[in-house]
Amino acid sequence: MVISSLANAWASTPERLAVAAAVTVCFALLARVVRGVSRSGAWAGGVACFALFAGTGPGAFATLAVLFAATWISTRFGYRRKLELGLAERREGRNAGQVLANLAVAAGAALIFSASGDRGWTVAVVAALAEAATDTVASEVGQSQGRDAWMITTGARVSAGTDGGITFFGTAAGLAAGLVIALVAAACLVVAPGWIWIPVLAAFVGMLADSVMGATIQRRKWIGNQGVNFVATLLTAAMAYGIVTAVE
Repeated sequence: MVISSLANAWASTPERLAVAAAVTVCFALLARVVRGVSRSGAWAGGVACFALFAGTGPGAFATLAVLFAATWISTRFGYRRKLELGLAERREGRNAGQVLANLAVAAGAALIFSASGDRGWTVAVVAALAEAATDTVASEVGQSQGRDAWMITTGARVSAGTDGGITFFGTAAGLAAGLVIALVAAACLVVAPGWIWIPVLAAFVGMLADSVMGATIQRRKWIGNQGVNFVATLLTAAMAYGIVTAVE
């Protein structure tokens, strides 16, 4: 029944479902071994990985793997400085809430594509993954490269790691990370080469929206960081899908 209801999924046969499951288990174990995720994060990441792989195929998994590598490296980049500033990521890795805040939207878009066959949703998948890469890399690189940032809403100088604070190097690195995600997705045929600009643009706007929310509703304690990340990826995916619909 699951296979018939997701007729457009890559894993449309029991054999492909088994491949997706096996790769997911191996990926989750690797992520846990390198301390990219906690135990709960490995479970949550495994669910998201399976949805992406089964729904949109090996190309989506390759894109996810590059996202994981980019965030893992950037998290450890300048770790000693971030430790001194009290901004370092926990040694045991990201927990389930953090993982789902970044991957739930992409996984959901993959499932929608599986049921609908609408290629616009694959662009939404890539855009959500690109936003997760853009935002994480921008934050981690920005924190590692200096003690000061600028508030996105006012331009005032603030300490690195302040909600809503942005840096030049962090923003540039984040944009580059989003571009890499889109290029990998295009190389793996998840999105058409002519559509690369869509997830890159949507991810960059999503990153800025994340910072604006951080400077406003998060600083007022109306929403937490994980909620901000989820909303940012949701807005990014919606924007990407909307652009595809408009230009087709």
